[in-house]
Amino acid sequence: MGTMNISLPDDMKEFVERQMAERGYGTSSEFLRDLIRKEQERQEMRTLLLEGAASPRAGEADAPYFDRLRARAAGASKGKAAATAAKSARKRAGR
Repeated sequence: MGTMNISLPDDMKEFVERQMAERGYGTSSEFLRDLIRKEQERQEMRTLLLEGAASPRAGEADAPYFDRLRARAAGASKGKAAATAAKSARKRAGR
């Protein structure tokens, strides 16, 4: 892991120290790494949104579209619940 030294105005240093205390960061480095990760995620999301906005239209997001989406999500949830129940039953049976 590389190291980096930064200089901050007093008010920013105090802000970082408050965040460490209030949000449970052990070090200022943990806080800054978290900020950098969040910025990386934000930039990735922005890129995906811009790519989506520039892509060709695939269809209408109308009521039937959302009905199909809900049905797919409900089916996926039922499938996961069934798989979890089967796994639990096998554990109880000693398999």
